[in-house]
Amino acid sequence: MKYVKLSHVNGLLEMPMVGLGTWRAQPEEMEKALWAALDAGYRHIDTAFNYNTEETIGKVLKQWFSQGKGKREDLFITTKLPNCANRACDVARFLQMSLKKLQTNYVDLYLIHMPFSFHLNETNFTPLTNEDGSFSLDYDSDLIATWQAMEQQVDQGLIKAIGLSNFSGEQIERIYTAARIKPSVLQIELHAYLQQNELRALCRKLGIAVTAYAPLGSPGANNHFNSKYNYSIHDFPDILGHPLVDQLAQKYNKTPGQVLLRHLIQQDIIVIPKSGNSERLKSNIDVFDFELSREDMEQLNGLDRGENGRIFDFLFFKGVEKHPEYPFKHRIDGW
Repeated sequence: MKYVKLSHVNGLLEMPMVGLGTWRAQPEEMEKALWAALDAGYRHIDTAFNYNTEETIGKVLKQWFSQGKGKREDLFITTKLPNCANRACDVARFLQMSLKKLQTNYVDLYLIHMPFSFHLNETNFTPLTNEDGSFSLDYDSDLIATWQAMEQQVDQGLIKAIGLSNFSGEQIERIYTAARIKPSVLQIELHAYLQQNELRALCRKLGIAVTAYAPLGSPGANNHFNSKYNYSIHDFPDILGHPLVDQLAQKYNKTPGQVLLRHLIQQDIIVIPKSGNSERLKSNIDVFDFELSREDMEQLNGLDRGENGRIFDFLFFKGVEKHPEYPFKHRIDGW
């Protein structure tokens, strides 16, 4: 395993370049996948409050520790503040809920999951919705105040590093300028069809590491959007099935997924692919014994579709584009 040294933290903190993504995993699937991942050598686990996987992860890790297979310090655990808790007054409360579910007294990385904010349904800790099915937008949330509340949790030793997810360049710079503890990581959708070069350049300038979610194009996302939100993306992209990716997989005697992950890792991008299949889990972490040539890297760079390659625009949250912190305004304006 290779690691990325995180900036803007007290002491040395290294983040494994391959982690286990856990979005959409059901409890039984999550349990089996995590055991298989730990056995395969994964030591980086990415979750979030609203994934509803923290409790299962905590259960498995408690058993893993009790069996003497590892220690808490062997692992890098990321979780996230949900969009219905993007308020300074909610940070400590939701972090405590995550820590309790994960059965740990600290997390290595805590992210603001999304820059836009919804009002909270206190009965089930989910976003509040209106009668017409739209989401109840919180226009009074203050990202700077929320960030400062996260800094306080670092001071208390409950978090080692803090960062952002799904933020625009302008939003990142605004947080960075105001921050006492600077963001260490930005997690964004990043794959061959959406390479986000401008945002990555900003992160390099500011010393912020980049984590790619959906690095394989999240093949199951459209079904999830449709079943949960009655929302679907026309012409959903199949990155794994692209002829160039298949050609390179044959050339290097690797899977298409390994080629796509290697393309990102070779650019110092952390990846968090999700799988419930034990063989694919092993395959996804087995990406450090080959290197793509410069020519092949350039060919894969050429697959970039810019904003047209984006899968996660969050428009399945009905009405979200009206929030002043919605991060993809330029995408909406261009339609």
